[in-house]
Amino acid sequence: MNHRLLILGSLREFVQLIEMARERGIYTIVCDGYADGEGKAAADKAYTVNPGEIEKIAEICRAEKVDAILTSFSDYLFECMVKIADKAGLPCYFRPKKLDYYRNKQKMKEMFQELGIASANHVCLREDFTDQETSGLRFPVVSKPLDRYGSRGVYILNSPLEIREYFQKVKGYSQKPEILVEEYQDGYEFNMMTWVLEGQVYVLSLADREKTPVNQREIPISTRNVYPSCLMTEVYEDAREILQKVADYTGQKEGILSMQFFWNPRRGISVCEVAGRFLGYEHELIDYCSGLKVEDLLLDYAYDKESLARLVKGHQPFFHNCCAVLYFHGKPGKKIADQKTARRLGELEQVKECWLFYRGGEIIEEHGRNPYVARYYIRGKDRKDLDRLTEKIYREISITDEKGEEVIYRNEIPSYPK
Repeated sequence: MNHRLLILGSLREFVQLIEMARERGIYTIVCDGYADGEGKAAADKAYTVNPGEIEKIAEICRAEKVDAILTSFSDYLFECMVKIADKAGLPCYFRPKKLDYYRNKQKMKEMFQELGIASANHVCLREDFTDQETSGLRFPVVSKPLDRYGSRGVYILNSPLEIREYFQKVKGYSQKPEILVEEYQDGYEFNMMTWVLEGQVYVLSLADREKTPVNQREIPISTRNVYPSCLMTEVYEDAREILQKVADYTGQKEGILSMQFFWNPRRGISVCEVAGRFLGYEHELIDYCSGLKVEDLLLDYAYDKESLARLVKGHQPFFHNCCAVLYFHGKPGKKIADQKTARRLGELEQVKECWLFYRGGEIIEEHGRNPYVARYYIRGKDRKDLDRLTEKIYREISITDEKGEEVIYRNEIPSYPK
């Protein structure tokens, strides 16, 4: 039988999934709203339809006789996939009626509370809130839209007055009348990706998620993720048990389950959020560290359950290799002119990949199609070697505008316990 697969998403991170599917002899149909998405040239067939047009894409699935649908790397695409699969009668590891647990921050918080999972103290506020409603919060706080991800509408605020000043900015990213306000979390931050197999959570990776402060009102920007975490032994078991509780609660028996969380030596783990998709722009590091490609897991989930079980059960997240992804954020409105130094650094032996997202003359957009200005995937002999390489790139990188001024923010490496 010739399988026919619909892949929801065509940007660069989907190209390997498309190519690997075609290598298996699977007919690939790619669909999203980007007419020039890189993956569309690699696929057998492509449609330019906004993923939120659920019924329209479900009809494409029926007309094309699709037998599976896959996506990842985006909460929005995950949500759309779940709904499309339900409409089109296709297999999917999650169901629309449970989506709020992963997509609505208030419902997620309620789940954490019911399960006894520590999370930041929070309230949901309408624009006419009273000071009494925030009296139980410890300032500073972080504002968030209830139904959006990607750090949009997220601000650090220091008083009820500032919440009122920023309310409409936060609300502008949301379809909800309320916003979420939660206490600012400190401590070390982590990304964790797992696969749920027959109801059991198996850890694929656990990484240090590093950030660098930039502006007073904005949360620090994500600047480096390191695999494996140098604090692996401190958090591994507790973090896995938390995700097992979540999977049991939502009824998820198969598929991807990821988590971002904080850990403080005195207070333990506090969960930020969970998601039903792989974490974009860093899943490649699992491959660099262990040889396991998440694309194989996705394709095996659709077409080869025996191979999927072997891969998941045979995988160990305590990697011997040490790898990282470095993110360089740009200043919105600046025009790219000179990237020679950034390209030179990309040619270093230990740099596995270097992605420059803008061409000369292009303007850096805030929350645009390109999430960063530059991204490097690097490998070190050990953590110290990786840190030395990171420091060299942080120190030497330069991307300037036509006036010779830097257009990227400077990154920092945080300190860790000995």
